Amino acid sequence: MSTKDILQDIVTNKRIEVERQKEAVSLQNLLSFGSDRLNREPVSMRNALATSPSGVIAEFKRKSHSKGWLHPKAKVEEVVPLYATGGASVCSILTDGEFFGGSLGDLQRARKLVQMPLLRKDFIIDPYQLYQTRVMGADAVLLIAACLSPEECRKLAAIAHSLNLETLLEIHSEAELEYLNPHIDMLGVNNRNLGTFYTNIENSFRLIEKMKETAETTGYYPLMISESGISNTHTVKELRSSGFRGFLIGENFMKTENPGDSLARFIGELV
Repeated sequence: MSTKDILQDIVTNKRIEVERQKEAVSLQNLLSFGSDRLNREPVSMRNALATSPSGVIAEFKRKSHSKGWLHPKAKVEEVVPLYATGGASVCSILTDGEFFGGSLGDLQRARKLVQMPLLRKDFIIDPYQLYQTRVMGADAVLLIAACLSPEECRKLAAIAHSLNLETLLEIHSEAELEYLNPHIDMLGVNNRNLGTFYTNIENSFRLIEKMKETAETTGYYPLMISESGISNTHTVKELRSSGFRGFLIGENFMKTENPGDSLARFIGELV
């Protein structure tokens, strides 16, 4: 299977999944069921990262598409509260089931347990998913450039903002900087290629100056985030020195027996 086919397989599966979700729960019913949650004032992920001494975005995920199951029996109730008390600035909840072992129920449960900002991490391709994201209690949503056209990205980001959701745009290459638009709050570099799943932290260091240049040129100044492949505090300190303010870390914690304890030790060494 070619590198592009892997991502296409994920997106194709997601389109089928979303259509089934729409058939099961119409948008009207979704909004009706979640009317009370829509009134909740979201917590700013961007502000939390900008003011955090660590900037760690701790991710809850049971499975990696590249490495298989990390922590198949992990429970939101046992991990996410410890992420909060351990010093994470934000919690990312992976809601894709087929490839990452997550669910929207994980996000909904996390919302009831913590006050910290929650990021919904999934393959967002349809506005319906943004309404789900808001109803289930997230404060921000991930938009992946590799899954979208620039115009689709702009439209989804605008809808997200209309729902008071912040947006994290994920890129992997310099060419994808063209996706940056006025509705993007945070700009993330995925150090993992979503086609090959090869991970190289140097991707962040390679792109940061181009990210800054694009911000200056466009007049859009998203907060910069480095994602994937981060496993030690020295790397975080180097990334912060280069201009990043958010650091998404999942596997490094989730592959351990007690992800919350691992996160607390990591932040203890960092700050």
